[in-house]
Amino acid sequence: MAIRAVLWDIDDTLFDYTTADRAGMQRHLAAEGMADPGETVDQALGRWREITDAQWLRFAAGETDFLGQRRDRVRIFVGAGLSDAEADAWFDRYITHYEAGWSLFPDSLAALDLLAADYRQAVLSNSSIINQDRKLRVLGVRDHFEAVLCAAELGVSKPDAAAFHAACDALALEPGEVAYVGNEPDIDAGGATAAGLAGVWLDRGGLGGRPELVRITDLGQLPAVLRGDTRFGALSAIG
Repeated sequence: MAIRAVLWDIDDTLFDYTTADRAGMQRHLAAEGMADPGETVDQALGRWREITDAQWLRFAAGETDFLGQRRDRVRIFVGAGLSDAEADAWFDRYITHYEAGWSLFPDSLAALDLLAADYRQAVLSNSSIINQDRKLRVLGVRDHFEAVLCAAELGVSKPDAAAFHAACDALALEPGEVAYVGNEPDIDAGGATAAGLAGVWLDRGGLGGRPELVRITDLGQLPAVLRGDTRFGALSAIG
């Protein structure tokens, strides 16, 4: 079955989330004062990411809503029983610093433009439409995508097959007609493959070690992979 559409992850796939997050947290902590004066910025950021991952799992399990997980991230990080309004205000101040560092990866726009002639394109993200639609507009690439689907609105998140199938339904395509590209080997490529899509792991760091996955190390390699459409088995030159 030929690939007719490319479904994208955003953060750390098209958008350099890690760099923006670190720079934003560094500026935010400088403005707010370190949550723990004994921490370095890298330690604080590592703790913020651990908290974020744990609270996202609660959201994915239906234990809290999107705003609830975000507020709890702030409360745990700051170590204070903030009200909803106080937690929201703290997060909004962080977002201002974070957004100042927003940028696409250098290979992202060229890949989107090159694929546009032959493939439909859409987004499936483990975030909210409020966050991701605005991000794509600020970065100037929203018009590349027919649809932007996010876990907060779907009520299900990657790697659940239902999330991938919802995106395929939005495109009116069978899973086998859709490739999913993302930076997480299990959540993105593995989840997509298990759901019947053609999963592609964008391994920007060159980690390797997952021979069962289709792997590319930059988006310039993606068009050739899609044209080959081997269910991506014949990729020795890349993977």
